[in-house]
Amino acid sequence: MKSYRAFPRPGNLVNHGSNKAVVRLLHIAALFLLTMSTSAFDGCGGGSGSQPTAPATPTTASPTFNPSAGSFTSAQTVTIADSTAGATIYYTTNGSTPTTNSSIYATPIAIASTTTLEAMAVAGGYNNSAIATGTFTINLPAAATPSFSPGPGSYSSTQSVTLTDSTAGSSIYYTTDGSTPSTSSALYSAPIVVATSQTLKAIAAASGYANSAVASGSYTITAPTAAPAITTSAALAGARIVTLSDASSNATIYYSVDGSTPTISSQVYEAPFLVASNLTVNAIAVSAGLAPSGVSSQSFNLGIATGTLVWSDEFSNTSGANAQPNAEIWGYDTGNSGWGNAELEDYCAWGSNLSPCSASSPNAYVGTDGYLHVVAQYPSSGTYTSARLKTEGLFSFQYGRLEVRASLPEGQGLWPAIWLLGNNLSTVNWPACGEQDMVERVNSASTPDWNEGSVHGNGFTGSTGLGTNFDFPSGQNAAGWHTYGMIWKPGSVAYYVDDPSNPYVTYTPSSLSKLSGAVWPFDAGQSNFIIINVAVGGDWPGSPNASTIFPAEMQVDYVRIYTN
Repeated sequence: MKSYRAFPRPGNLVNHGSNKAVVRLLHIAALFLLTMSTSAFDGCGGGSGSQPTAPATPTTASPTFNPSAGSFTSAQTVTIADSTAGATIYYTTNGSTPTTNSSIYATPIAIASTTTLEAMAVAGGYNNSAIATGTFTINLPAAATPSFSPGPGSYSSTQSVTLTDSTAGSSIYYTTDGSTPSTSSALYSAPIVVATSQTLKAIAAASGYANSAVASGSYTITAPTAAPAITTSAALAGARIVTLSDASSNATIYYSVDGSTPTISSQVYEAPFLVASNLTVNAIAVSAGLAPSGVSSQSFNLGIATGTLVWSDEFSNTSGANAQPNAEIWGYDTGNSGWGNAELEDYCAWGSNLSPCSASSPNAYVGTDGYLHVVAQYPSSGTYTSARLKTEGLFSFQYGRLEVRASLPEGQGLWPAIWLLGNNLSTVNWPACGEQDMVERVNSASTPDWNEGSVHGNGFTGSTGLGTNFDFPSGQNAAGWHTYGMIWKPGSVAYYVDDPSNPYVTYTPSSLSKLSGAVWPFDAGQSNFIIINVAVGGDWPGSPNASTIFPAEMQVDYVRIYTN
């Protein structure tokens, strides 16, 4: 029987080279197994050591642009691609960083002007890509600059300006106010009429081209505004009524009566005015875009004595029927706006059938008795009608003695008045135009009965206005016939009843000395127009009541102006 030799002990390997190498390999293998065994139980048995590293997540490839970013002389169509399979591309065209909330790329992007394009790609199981960015600079050739014919310059007449452009298919856009045109401006289609001085600007726009440079030209039309025409018509005793007119479209006429050369700061002409003294009327006209006219001038050497009757309306009527007040002198305010005083009446013009007015029952007429009748009526419950006659735009005057002979209605809620406003009402408004109240009387007769004369202007209206009562002598009242007068001179306005030699009040600029901010308006150069009316209700008299008798009439015998 063959015997086998026992496996030597480690100590016996010292002298056996080949065995020694084997043993060392066994030791290394044992140590490796021990290490792996220990790692396998880390965390379970309280041992120490590190876990295996998980594989890294790959990143989506960055998008690419075709063509690549750069400078171009035409519009571009840019394709965005990504090499990661299944990636979704998000992009922006405003230079902002794209996110998954940005636009999703689906079709090529048209770029017609300089644009910064940014994109990123997103794919499942991948990190988002790096941002791809590129600026596409589009340097389109500019359309040709438009040209003007005739060219800019100074002309003595209206010009018809033609715009042309050499770029095929271009459209021309223009402005005439000096502003820079855009494709939202007026599209040129026909020659532009240049009738006033102005700056014309234009651009051309065409497909495939950048907008042209701005063509600009100033046209100066040097033809002046036509000089005003001064015409006159007869008044009384050699006095004249002066009318100013102008042939230029929309011209404003400025005039003076003191011999000075008028400017655009002078009085604006609003209505024919009475001339009853020695003076010179000078006038110019100004129309937008044109030079001011030359000065038109006419001197009046009338030599009319003080106290001479120079103008009047005597309300004569020989027709045999009630007649319209002279339409060359009297117009009307109409409506029921309350007139700033919460008045109740509707004012009606002659011949009006606009409800509640009735042409068959006029509120103002010249009777066969030779009086002007201004009638307040009560046609239905809660409805009142009346008339407010005025010479505005038809006749005016500055300075002189105005006298009206009249009989006034008296009753609760009635408010008859005869008064004046400045012709410049339409340009400076009330109260800057000035107001002169020669007759104002409210409600029923009292003892003593009375009339008030007042003046108003900037800084003296309402509770700060200047008003004075005239008390009629015992046994007289406003319902009787009286002459009411105003003596208007430079620097003063005086009022009287029945006796022009004995005014009951005189107002001057010094009357305003204690009124802060008050401005005397009655010597500013403007003429004034006359108003005659009967108001019903309002803040001052209050409303009518059962004692008020309708119809209620103011009767006027005449309106006269004398020299002073």
